[in-house]
Amino acid sequence: MATPQTVLTTGANAPIGQTTELRVHVKWDSAPADLDVSCFMVGENGKVSSDDYFIFYNQDASPGGHVRYERTGPNGVVFTIRTNELDPSTVAKCVFSATLDGAGTFADIKGCRIVAETGAGEILYEIKEATQERSLVFMELYRHSSGLKLRAIGRGFNGGLKPLAEAHGVEIEDEVQETAPSTSSTAAATSAPTPQPSTPPAPKAPEPSVPLGKIDLLKRKVGISLEKKNIAHEKARVAVVFDASGSMSQLYKKGTVQSAFERILAVSAQMDDDGILDVWFFATKMMRAPSVNEHQYEDYVKKTYAGPSMKSKLGFGNNEPVVMEDIIKKYTQEDPDDRTPTYIVFFSDGGIYETKKISKLLIKHADKPIFWQFVGLGNANYGVLEQLDDLKGRLVDNADFFALDDLDRVSDEELYDRLLNEFPGWLKEVRAKGILK
Repeated sequence: MATPQTVLTTGANAPIGQTTELRVHVKWDSAPADLDVSCFMVGENGKVSSDDYFIFYNQDASPGGHVRYERTGPNGVVFTIRTNELDPSTVAKCVFSATLDGAGTFADIKGCRIVAETGAGEILYEIKEATQERSLVFMELYRHSSGLKLRAIGRGFNGGLKPLAEAHGVEIEDEVQETAPSTSSTAAATSAPTPQPSTPPAPKAPEPSVPLGKIDLLKRKVGISLEKKNIAHEKARVAVVFDASGSMSQLYKKGTVQSAFERILAVSAQMDDDGILDVWFFATKMMRAPSVNEHQYEDYVKKTYAGPSMKSKLGFGNNEPVVMEDIIKKYTQEDPDDRTPTYIVFFSDGGIYETKKISKLLIKHADKPIFWQFVGLGNANYGVLEQLDDLKGRLVDNADFFALDDLDRVSDEELYDRLLNEFPGWLKEVRAKGILK
């Protein structure tokens, strides 16, 4: 009988089931250089508590042997994790990643995949979207209220080992010149070599990263708003959607969209039990962007979708239904969860004309634990969004809307208070009706 297999797309997750031992295989068919595969055992802050929790070829076991590294051949590595022995006070996640030990990028690697043997079968994630990255985070094992889960990440670092390691709390000293220069100006400023087996990296505990203070400060403000709404202990999956139509060009150029992203990222970091923010961009077409946590926020918008242009693959119009349908698909088909609410923040600068389709989607899926918080950017035509309170036929009122004259001039405190205005009432209603268990 064939082993049941779950195939993950980027950003999706799956439970590992009842098992005391998890085996995570990293495999590839061919590559321009060897892959240095590693596991970062990080705490709630996304950092390793010490260098002992950075597991790779030169340090093949964690303290106590709860995570072990083994080379299975020229094109494979396996990690064995004793899941019931992971200390939650020390290890919130196990992050599986790899760095090219030589020239080339992940775009040059063929058949790269990660296969996890779980209590319920196999979980497969194939790396198909890599471009010029020299290091890549494949997957993470994380704690969820329903048990341990695996999430497909697929997030890269152009600069190789150094930015990958430092993102997870291990600082790699510069020792020799990198064999292949980075194509990114940011990566060039921080690039460092992938260590050879004969000269392993010299990790050391880093000083706290100053830029992270921005998100920490915003998280505290989110916490205050949650306290005001009496939902300080509520958990939710959080996502943000950005209008990428032609009229949004200036908001991308002057950094307003990046600022809005950071402010919503803080909501996710405070409310989501795994701290992951899911992100979408849309115009005539839509794009499901890489999910992100609070330690990966810098220049996220510029790196992911710099804004509307003549070469944009998303077009210039407004097609809200196409992105709403993909969001609903993700949270009701790919990753359903009737015990955790999903909170969507949807930014638009207007020009909305798909009134019937938007209404139909909100009505049809009002029986799902998804709340839509629409935010208008400026004085514009918001169509059906301005009549949400009068939208009939819904099992519950699953959406709210407000418009801001200038998002950059609104204080964080006011924004969070308004974002969370109707969410608490919706939570009570969906629980009362059994939509949320």
